[in-house]
Amino acid sequence: MHIHIYTTDFLILKEKLIIIKSGFLPLFFYLFLMKKRFFSTEELQKKLEYYCSYQERCHSEVHKKLKNFTSNYSDIDHVISKLIHDGYLNETRFSKEFAIGKFNHKNWGRIRIRLELNKRKISNKNIDIGLNEIDEKKYLNKFDNLFEKQLLKHNQKNNIYAKKKIYDYFNYRGWERDLIFKRLNSLK
Repeated sequence: MHIHIYTTDFLILKEKLIIIKSGFLPLFFYLFLMKKRFFSTEELQKKLEYYCSYQERCHSEVHKKLKNFTSNYSDIDHVISKLIHDGYLNETRFSKEFAIGKFNHKNWGRIRIRLELNKRKISNKNIDIGLNEIDEKKYLNKFDNLFEKQLLKHNQKNNIYAKKKIYDYFNYRGWERDLIFKRLNSLK
């Protein structure tokens, strides 16, 4: 009867704790199954082309993704400049799509969209271009529709409490305060 005593090695890779029993076979599976740690610039280029073609990306998102793959800043700069040259990365296009998407799907106002684009380090010129894509008539119409829904939702509550809830709803989503107060003051 043989008794096998396994010693364990603890490896931390990509924020996961992996326990490997010492020996040749577990080491082979570890090396075979784990992702490749070093990529050439061509491999990085292909990975990021797919990443950018899936949906519009800004420069900071691509830079963050590249930092997960490599720490060589010259490779990062080379890949980003190649993506811009090939048309995969365009901040003007990103800001337009971002503004329209967040307005239509998440009911965000201009203030929230501007803050989120600033957080992604988009230039003020591109932010203004993106915000100009939102039609003023649609913007006010959406505000009126959302306001009516909020009134129906908070109709049976205390008047001051309901106004506070409605104000908080629109303020969180980045709608202009003058629009909110103008509409709230028109209520009885």
